Amino acid sequence: MYRFLLSRQWVILTLLGVALVPAMIELGFWQLHRHEARVAHNELISSSLRARAVPFAQVSQGERGPAEDDQFRTATATGRYDTAHEVVVRQRTGADEQSIGYFVLTPLIQRDGKAVLVNRGWIEADGDLTRFPDVPEAPRGEVTVTGRAMRDETSEASGIKDKRGLPPRQVMLIDSRRQAEAMDRPVVGGYLQLTDTSPKPSGHQPEEVAEPDHSSIGPHMAYAVQWWLFAAGVPVGWVVLVRRERRDRLAAQDAEGAEGAEGAEGAEAAVPAAAGSAAGDGDSVREDGVRGEGTREAPESGRDSGKVSPTGAAGPPSAV
Repeated sequence: MYRFLLSRQWVILTLLGVALVPAMIELGFWQLHRHEARVAHNELISSSLRARAVPFAQVSQGERGPAEDDQFRTATATGRYDTAHEVVVRQRTGADEQSIGYFVLTPLIQRDGKAVLVNRGWIEADGDLTRFPDVPEAPRGEVTVTGRAMRDETSEASGIKDKRGLPPRQVMLIDSRRQAEAMDRPVVGGYLQLTDTSPKPSGHQPEEVAEPDHSSIGPHMAYAVQWWLFAAGVPVGWVVLVRRERRDRLAAQDAEGAEGAEGAEGAEAAVPAAAGSAAGDGDSVREDGVRGEGTREAPESGRDSGKVSPTGAAGPPSAV
């Protein structure tokens, strides 16, 4: 009844289903792990933003900046801006997430001589990308800046491809080690994403970089459930297809059986009819034979009655 499952197409379909189920389950767990990582990242941002401000040098202990757990931590630094080594970071979006422009990266020289890179904010790009844009002037004198402690950017983490040979004072990534080489001065790893300055600067300043989103968890959990539903649907769909194939095959067999039965009944009905026809033909032959015999006897009677008497007159012989 289920021998059709051994056919080539059904074997291929079954093997495909067997391969898809574990793959879909694994994809579901992959999305689940992404969901968990997103939730943990949001919790890290939230707790870091609520934490008490500390000196930037205290949280930035490595070459690339703060440790993962200290990212987005509110930190402070005091010093004077070095606008001579100010650079702009290309291809950055503004608060509307549509306008393309630059981040303004200005070194802040501390009293110990070390520099802290400060992302002062975003400015819109003008028409000529080959020249250094017009940047709002940094505050003069000693200032205390407050911002979010950030790690150096990498192509792997940011998705931005680094490029060489850019116009002067333009970079693609915020990299404290590269800026240290350009300045010939020690630079604290990482950078500060500016949120406040004391004293308050006068005049126009770059647009403050928006606080990172830490409320959205993304669609990863929904995708995980979706993959698991797909995995559960494969065996269910296979059973449905098998039952449908079996039903169709049984219906085809029943149809063939009904056609065979009708043919047999027709043959049985034809046998008595043929026998009756043969019997009728026999009776007709016998009747024709009887009539033929009567016809042959009639002339003989006529011949007897038509004999001529010796006297030449027809009729019965005279009595003696």
